[in-house]
Amino acid sequence: MPRDSAALALGADETAEAIVAEAQRRGVDIELVRNGSRGLFWLEPLVEVQTPQGRVAYGPVEADDVAALFDALIQGAEHKLGHGLTEEIPYLKNQERLTFARVGITDPLSLADYQAHEGFAGLKRALTMTGTEIVQEVLDSGLRGRGGAAFPAGIKWRTVAQAQAAQKYVVCNADEGDSGTYSDRMVMEDDPFMLIEGMTIAGIAVGATRGYIYVRSEYPHSFDVLNQAIAIAEQAGFLGDDILGSGKTFRLEVRKAAGAYVCGEETAMLESIEGKRGVVRAKPPLPALSGLFGQPTVINNVISLASVPVILARGAAFYAGYGMGRSKGTLPIQLAGNLKYGGLVEKAFGLTLRELLHDFGGGSASGRPIRAVQVGGPLGAYLPESQFDTPLDYEAFAALGAVVGHGGIVAFDDTVDMAEQARYAMEFCAIESCGKCTPCRIGSTRGVEVIQRIQQNENRPQQIHLLRDLCDTMLHGSLCAMGGMTPYPVLSALNHFPEDFGADGASEQQA
Repeated sequence: MPRDSAALALGADETAEAIVAEAQRRGVDIELVRNGSRGLFWLEPLVEVQTPQGRVAYGPVEADDVAALFDALIQGAEHKLGHGLTEEIPYLKNQERLTFARVGITDPLSLADYQAHEGFAGLKRALTMTGTEIVQEVLDSGLRGRGGAAFPAGIKWRTVAQAQAAQKYVVCNADEGDSGTYSDRMVMEDDPFMLIEGMTIAGIAVGATRGYIYVRSEYPHSFDVLNQAIAIAEQAGFLGDDILGSGKTFRLEVRKAAGAYVCGEETAMLESIEGKRGVVRAKPPLPALSGLFGQPTVINNVISLASVPVILARGAAFYAGYGMGRSKGTLPIQLAGNLKYGGLVEKAFGLTLRELLHDFGGGSASGRPIRAVQVGGPLGAYLPESQFDTPLDYEAFAALGAVVGHGGIVAFDDTVDMAEQARYAMEFCAIESCGKCTPCRIGSTRGVEVIQRIQQNENRPQQIHLLRDLCDTMLHGSLCAMGGMTPYPVLSALNHFPEDFGADGASEQQA
């Protein structure tokens, strides 16, 4: 029975209480384990029953369903809410779960559960290797940052490892603020030891003895679970001054984020951790050389660091065997928006958007055609139906002027107004800008005004030309990706859906 936030929002606690109460009423002895979510959110609250054949799934199970369902539950029998063996549900069976191998299966705060499912195997191997060997393993795996920039993780680690300093840090960027994303939250709530293990391996690899997890302020459950997991790991010797008797030291601390989207930008996050206002720093110097408190710092997001344990446990070649081109391994993709089956799908790079939207997502929830898909958060490009056969690959998306980003996919049906979506992107930037650089601070405000004039048909051709010019300035002049990426959704909407910007829009379209 999941304890995940998504399940809780759908009544998982009430269902759990009803199951316990019904068992007591009937005098039946049961063990109710609160595990993580499988990520099949349309079936939450999902109840699984352990049988000799495997786990049998029932869902969505509301508290009022429990009394009538209970006989089937205790026997793992067929029922109208039943879905058979959980592992055989096509949505789950057709995935390649490496990072999410334990999520939904184990008790998130059970060290025994974690270790029974390959937990800490990567750390134990890392403790037998030199820092250089660990970094090489990560390099050879082809792991790239899963937070958006897709920078090779091993190169970042190598830079920090080679830097000379008395103190180094590992910082996990868990300020998951992109719309339609929740994979970071699921890792933190549903398999926290995996993140702790990944960060500890990173610390050993680069010679860092302290780490910080910067958790989005809207994630209270993640904050609490991580703190509990850190305490458990320390007590068991997996964290602290003498990790598993190796003489290696690594300590972890959780910091609550400042509630600003821009603090997801790595340098603004560092400012926030240091107790300052979250404002973007100019680069260089790079955080790998002068990061937290001016010291060499590894900064990766949750999924990047959570991918490390399986790489160390099974070897770089195993991980690099998944994916395509320079996009190695798997990506936890988050399906959201107007889709029939929203949820988490972990697949190797290379499948297409169309497969994700229809084979997994089941098409639109409204039953209408899917017109546009935004990939990579509120600053990601809008892709039209003609581009749905694009493989999920960093280079393939870059060729379209799009980003894979954090792997969040938000779908819109044919009732969407793309001019309004473009205006929203500019407005989002204006609200969330840290204000340090002019192109982002002023450009986004002027952008909202220009799009509104286009919507009102005020000298539309000239305003469209002005909007493109403004986007060019923001793209090339902004200090960070906040202003630099805002043109992505705006220009993609303008290029692919010119009719939504008025009849004159078609004549203004540019490549």
